[in-house]
Amino acid sequence: MAKKVQKIRKGVKNLGLGETTEYPSTYSPKILEKFPNKNPSSEAWTTFICTEFTSLCPKTNQPDFAKIYINYIADKTMVESKSLKLYLFSFRNHGDFHEDCVQTMCDDLMKLMKPKYLEVIGEFTPRGGIAIFPYASADNGTKKFKDLKNKRFSEYAPGKYSMPLSKLY
Repeated sequence: MAKKVQKIRKGVKNLGLGETTEYPSTYSPKILEKFPNKNPSSEAWTTFICTEFTSLCPKTNQPDFAKIYINYIADKTMVESKSLKLYLFSFRNHGDFHEDCVQTMCDDLMKLMKPKYLEVIGEFTPRGGIAIFPYASADNGTKKFKDLKNKRFSEYAPGKYSMPLSKLY
């Protein structure tokens, strides 16, 4: 049992009880880590939901709050969840529009993992009476996943691939 625990700990950085996690103070895509997908021939959805995403409005410097949904079908690699949490945290002091934050996440995760399919959805809390729900997606270029991207993009509506709007308010 002790050997198994040692092997697991060797493969995971900074995983120790009582160790302090260093949080980035600026946008940091280099924080993202990936690991090998043990089932690259399979097709399975992976979804991450960040319920406490924050960034800064580039015009007012006021905080913006959102739920971020990341849905993907992995290929050879997957994103490591702690690194994803730290990456999303790195937007906290980053000033960018909602749509740009979501597109940046999609681009960064696509570059990191090269999944079969990926989509990022932001459900930003209304400010001034307006809620903004940006959607970005990418595929690996194969017909099957291009078709999936086109279908989901053409059918997209707020709440369709995340949480029904009736549950938000």
